[in-house]
Amino acid sequence: MSTTKQDLLRLGLELLLKHGYTDLGVATLLERAGVPKGSFYHHFGSKESFGLQAIDLYMEGVHAALDAAFAGDETEPLEQIRLFFTIVSAGYKGEGYLGCLLGGLGQELSGISPAFRKKVEACFTVIARRFEKALTRARDQDQLRAGVDPRELAELLVNCWEGAALRSRLRRNASPLDQMLDFYFAAVTP
Repeated sequence: MSTTKQDLLRLGLELLLKHGYTDLGVATLLERAGVPKGSFYHHFGSKESFGLQAIDLYMEGVHAALDAAFAGDETEPLEQIRLFFTIVSAGYKGEGYLGCLLGGLGQELSGISPAFRKKVEACFTVIARRFEKALTRARDQDQLRAGVDPRELAELLVNCWEGAALRSRLRRNASPLDQMLDFYFAAVTP
């Protein structure tokens, strides 16, 4: 990937978090990046293509956090899940509690762009499947309440986190995120 394209995506990711997709002006992005207009369309073809590729870049960070949290089997699976959210929450704090790009773009664009709706849902599914694996291990180790379904718990965890991420953005602090995790783990463990 060219340096110009990487620079546009990194800066665009920051602007998408702050302003959303609709308010992200290509001209503003190019001006801030110091590149000519033709460079944008050479690398992306359209604003939609740019936004979808920005999601891919965002997911690189999500995958890195998932890999860091779920590395090795020496840590209990529920602690691995909590570690993932600790990593993510620290990232939110560093960005000024702007929340989750996936949640923000999903809310903004899912009703008007099938491409964004499919992309964001696919990303959430990838995250949920990683949680499901850990929750299955937790169930097999009798760390979950009897009769719970790891897949359903994984989907619920993504749903709850996204709501808490929105509330965290509104309040500009981590308390909704922490409260949600404490409630979730209290509800699913024996």
